[in-house]
Amino acid sequence: MRKQIRQRLVSFVLCGTLSFFGMAASAAGSGELSVSAKSAILIEASIGRVLYEKNADEKLPMASTTKIMSALLTLETGNLDASFQVDDQAIMVEGSSMGLQKGDTVTRRALVYGMLLPSGNDAAGAAAVSVAGSQEEFVALMNQRAQMLQMTNTHFETPSGLDGEEHYSTARDMAALARAALENPEFLEICCQSTGKVEFGNPPYTRYLTNHNRLLKEYEGCIGVKTGFTKKAGRCLVSAAERDGVRLIAVTLNAPDDWNDHKELFDYGFSQIKALPLEMDFSDVKIPVTGGQSPEVAVIPATYPTVCLSEEEQKKLTVKILAPQFLYAPVSAGSFVGEAQYWYEDTMVASVSLLAQATVERNITEVKVSFWGKVKMFFKNIWYNVLGFLQKIW
Repeated sequence: MRKQIRQRLVSFVLCGTLSFFGMAASAAGSGELSVSAKSAILIEASIGRVLYEKNADEKLPMASTTKIMSALLTLETGNLDASFQVDDQAIMVEGSSMGLQKGDTVTRRALVYGMLLPSGNDAAGAAAVSVAGSQEEFVALMNQRAQMLQMTNTHFETPSGLDGEEHYSTARDMAALARAALENPEFLEICCQSTGKVEFGNPPYTRYLTNHNRLLKEYEGCIGVKTGFTKKAGRCLVSAAERDGVRLIAVTLNAPDDWNDHKELFDYGFSQIKALPLEMDFSDVKIPVTGGQSPEVAVIPATYPTVCLSEEEQKKLTVKILAPQFLYAPVSAGSFVGEAQYWYEDTMVASVSLLAQATVERNITEVKVSFWGKVKMFFKNIWYNVLGFLQKIW
């Protein structure tokens, strides 16, 4: 029934007053913040809108924050716990390491830990060869995925983030990447850990990897994401934090004081945005019922969705009701009959199923048939059965 209803949905917009409480207005690039970073951005993750930005579209090297993309692609490839021997050339790379050596046996899951916690360049190289057959082919996959995520000012040259002439991104693009990566449950589970337990070696044995992200211990609600540093890129940091249903993502590139930058950005963001349920009255929404004992049925929401909006944004919120022009009886109480979509400007911020508030039984009309009418119907049924039999044998 749900599929049939969705195929016949029509929409209308409710522009009534919705009740919300206690949120201050947000301001993108308001000048209220002062961060050390050459480039920075703070976004609210549910719809990706910007709360603060500074040179957010300037192309800059992003160092090991690159490994957000490498880790995401590795996780999406699957087969995470199958053991294999690392490619000896892929792990011969300078910089930070998870400790891989020639002949080691490892899993892709362990390599993701190695990329996201100690920022192992060896882990990124080994994962690239495991996933794509070569680092060059893996980099091609990275750039393809960047296009899919509309990271229009990003180009990858290495899976590790080591400097390259054409290896660059922007704060805005890296925020989009982090937003997508955090929607992967396994990515989130790994990047939020201060210490990770993995097995690798020849033969494999248990190791403990330490996360370089100090914010996991220093900022309440921090859930990741990735540090980075090279002499050319400076200190780079992509982080995320959650409080009371609000998820914020901060990015700083070339930031001498990145830890404090992110704390200040998060404090500002959480002071602006609150997550509150959208408790709207749907009592005026009724759907006609054909052939029912009642001509229409009222609707109720399956739940009240929660969105993160400021007071100014609330004023622009509209609700679109998607419902069929009519329903056929019987209609059961609690059955799906439509959908309510909550829109902020051109972005849908939430949706909820609409259910029938009451049961509407079929309206059955009793028809009296005469004796000769019943005889006629009896022989007509026999004739139809004979025709059906003849069609089968012919």
